[in-house]
Amino acid sequence: MNEKIRIRLKAYDHRVLDQSVGEIVETVKRTGGRVAGPIPLPTRIERFTVNRSPHVDKKSREQFEIRTHKRLLDILEPTQQTIDALGKLDLAAGVDVEIKLQ
Repeated sequence: MNEKIRIRLKAYDHRVLDQSVGEIVETVKRTGGRVAGPIPLPTRIERFTVNRSPHVDKKSREQFEIRTHKRLLDILEPTQQTIDALGKLDLAAGVDVEIKLQ
């Protein structure tokens, strides 16, 4: 079997992200795998500055930001049952999952 499965999760809402991480950890432990993490990775903050008015007042600006929260999970010594359960797992909408087999 593979040595390790690395899962990276990304979401704009940290509550939904933590809920999804909890579901994955619970599923892996229930099927007999070991979990390292969740490891919080740096939050990416994108800021956008726009003029408030279309004509005058260049000094009057408004700022918007998007925060992308990230978590990293390592599943050590996964069993076939763990892999099958992860494939059937239904996570919340808005969570991007990236899986690598190492």
